[in-house]
Amino acid sequence: MGDRLRNWAGNIEFGAARVHRPETVEQVQEIVASAERVRALGTGHSFNPIADTPGDLISVAGLPADIRIDEARGTVSVGGGVRYGDLARVLDAEGYALHNLGSLPHISVAGAVATGTHGSGVGLGNLATAVAGVEIVAGGGELVSLRRGDADFPGAVVALGALGVVVRVTLDVVPAYRMSQHVFEHLPRAQLDAHWDEIAAAAYSVSLFTSWAGDTVDQVWLKRRVGDAPAPGELFGAKPAGGARHPIASMSPVHCTEQGGAPGPWHERLPHFRLDFTPSSGEELQTEYFVARADAPAAFAAVERVRDLVVPALQISEIRTVAADELWLSPHYGRDSVALHFTWVPDNDLVLGAVEALEEQLAPLGARPHWGKVFRHAPRYPRGGDFAALAARMDPRGAFRNAFVERYVGAE
Repeated sequence: MGDRLRNWAGNIEFGAARVHRPETVEQVQEIVASAERVRALGTGHSFNPIADTPGDLISVAGLPADIRIDEARGTVSVGGGVRYGDLARVLDAEGYALHNLGSLPHISVAGAVATGTHGSGVGLGNLATAVAGVEIVAGGGELVSLRRGDADFPGAVVALGALGVVVRVTLDVVPAYRMSQHVFEHLPRAQLDAHWDEIAAAAYSVSLFTSWAGDTVDQVWLKRRVGDAPAPGELFGAKPAGGARHPIASMSPVHCTEQGGAPGPWHERLPHFRLDFTPSSGEELQTEYFVARADAPAAFAAVERVRDLVVPALQISEIRTVAADELWLSPHYGRDSVALHFTWVPDNDLVLGAVEALEEQLAPLGARPHWGKVFRHAPRYPRGGDFAALAARMDPRGAFRNAFVERYVGAE
């Protein structure tokens, strides 16, 4: 059992009887058609068994990148296993960009899209909102193509791997842009509530890092497009950092993207961490919840009510914003959201105690979890029934269903 495949964090040991690394879409189709139970795996950066199966596990990492830019349509088409950081370098060299990136450039396009992974920005949707089309190997091994505007498209983007293996994704692109990044420290906690809307909108992308232990927010990262208004001299009492910072104060910032206001390409500022270095801290678990952005102060208060359970399990917490979308299983479906992210110590029992307490406190606010993180409960989504019907059509024999899908997205 010791040689079984594990996820990036090492907390999930996949139970698959067979692991495949196909190099062509045709090979994916053959595997799916002959498998009784099958799931797809990207970079393995999820912290729960969303990708697990007792049958056949298909890694899409070996599929060709085959990056194709369509200037007329303003899109780029890529193999599902391509990492965002690798795609970004190709796009930037050709004068193009994506509207946003997650904090880690190491994650795969298909995996990040399937779980509703996001960056930050009050006007920026999650990474899946850039999807203009998908190609999916469905339950019978057939290749299904869906484009924005098709009736089933909103259900096929953030799909948790329940519809099939996503082998190709088409994304909207924009002209390349340059950015700068400024870090501020010690934002008074009272100012966060008093000026939440202004702070959240203080830059193109804003991230706040806090330990929840004191009366200040540790750091505020402002990521600004070159040409936008300059960074402020201070931010509601928070002062500019005196050097480069890592979100976790005890760690070296060498792995972080350049700060201090130095301009650089969009893909070297939007992520928190550099593609060429080990992502984040490595030794960790993660949880994230989303509530309506207008309810942010109430959500902050909810976390503080259980800080005695949260703080001992916590390495650092991040607060971000995500714009609303219409993707059926997106955690940001129908509402502008605030994201409460928790990077935990790698202690499962300690973490689950904090998670249970947080979910109890955040439930009255209609909190939705990040599909790829550690959580216990998820509310039913308004279009959940439509998604279940779509899954039944695309995978009538249930080959892509697993315990995770059954528990959280089972038939209505």
